[in-house]
Amino acid sequence: MSEQNFDIVVLGGGSGGYAAALRAAELGFTVGMIEKDKVGGTCLHRGCIPTKALLHAAEVADYSRESAKYGIITELQGIDINGVTEYRQGIIAKKYKGLQGLVKARGITVIEGEGRLTSPTTVQVGEDTIVGKHVVLATGSYSRSLPGLEIGGRVITSEQALELDFVPKKVAVLGGGVIGVEFASVWKSFGAEVTIIEALPHLVPNEDESISKSLERAFRRRGIDYRLGVRFAGVTQNESGVVVSLENGDTVEAELLLVAVGRGPQTANLGYDEVGITMDRGFVITDERLQTNVPGVYAVGDIVPGLQLAHRGFQQGIFVAEEIAGLNPIVVPDVNIPKVTYCDPEVASVGLSEAKAVEQYGADQVSSYDYSLAGNGKSEIIGTSGTVKVVRVNDGPVVGVHMIGARVGELIGEAQLAVNWEAYPEDIAPFIHAHPTQNESLGEAFLYLAGKPLHTL
Repeated sequence: MSEQNFDIVVLGGGSGGYAAALRAAELGFTVGMIEKDKVGGTCLHRGCIPTKALLHAAEVADYSRESAKYGIITELQGIDINGVTEYRQGIIAKKYKGLQGLVKARGITVIEGEGRLTSPTTVQVGEDTIVGKHVVLATGSYSRSLPGLEIGGRVITSEQALELDFVPKKVAVLGGGVIGVEFASVWKSFGAEVTIIEALPHLVPNEDESISKSLERAFRRRGIDYRLGVRFAGVTQNESGVVVSLENGDTVEAELLLVAVGRGPQTANLGYDEVGITMDRGFVITDERLQTNVPGVYAVGDIVPGLQLAHRGFQQGIFVAEEIAGLNPIVVPDVNIPKVTYCDPEVASVGLSEAKAVEQYGADQVSSYDYSLAGNGKSEIIGTSGTVKVVRVNDGPVVGVHMIGARVGELIGEAQLAVNWEAYPEDIAPFIHAHPTQNESLGEAFLYLAGKPLHTL
């Protein structure tokens, strides 16, 4: 039994936890970071990075299949799933090594093991007591299921989907949110038949409705099947596959069922309740400055209600370190955090949807413009269609940007600056967007809303 003392103890070494640790160390605090698995968490090892590697491999497969239209003759002989796995694991290994080096260089003490909060200033790890003047809870999330839907056999989550050593011929995907549409996109590119089942009326239901409809049209063109507005009723499995029953009486047969119904907070049996922290359905409740009801205890990332995004976790981790240091950092509301879905075509957005803007400001106070990528030279060159939609308050700022098309995730940086700095289209219109880039499509939308359209009528 031993006791270690730090200024700040971080429970969890994922996106939120390690960002808090790095920034705190940079600000001169001593930091102990407790991690039961590997630093980097879900994002690096089982989430963002490996899935995006799969999606890039899928894009390469599609380009190989369609290369003749660019005058390049190739033949797609098949998917070497072991080769794809090696490529994916190589990226993770490189990023993991870099992160370990960074943590070590900042002088952060990494404590391996499962931590349990035992008081507002102590975390128990096995026989050891880790003491901190401040504690940051950053224990992340897990793949949720539905009540009565057991994971096992041919019913899998995204973690098992990543590790598959074969390409299924036919897959059912339960959930049309980010994880569901990304895996559906990969499997279709790899040659599988895919059916998505979504209880809400649209795919990616958290996006602006026009973007959701565009994605549905794009998926239909790609031959990805989907059932919208219908609930899952049950699943049976045998040696060769699964039969998924829907509440409307339909069934979907497939080799596998991917359960992609979101992620739940990883907070059970970690001592949070016993220490008196206010919880709601497993989530840790904080004020807007991420402090729990227990003074000196903060929470960041997926355990805090709201968007479950790695970059939200990063931002919150940095925020808490600066808050403890008395730097009074600014709060970024969830609505103004950029979101990207990396299916083909990509979806990216930041700020209010048109419907939410109308709700907030009134229908007569809001304008929007949809710029078609058909008018954008670079989009034509890379062979993508799609739209860039900008929502503004009349005689006021840009409050939302919503995009769909290949590579539009790379445009979210400028969109985020426009929304978060409350820029008026008139402010941005004079700025020059390099030609030919997809970035020009944002420029065209801002020009239109500033009352001086260039390539549009």
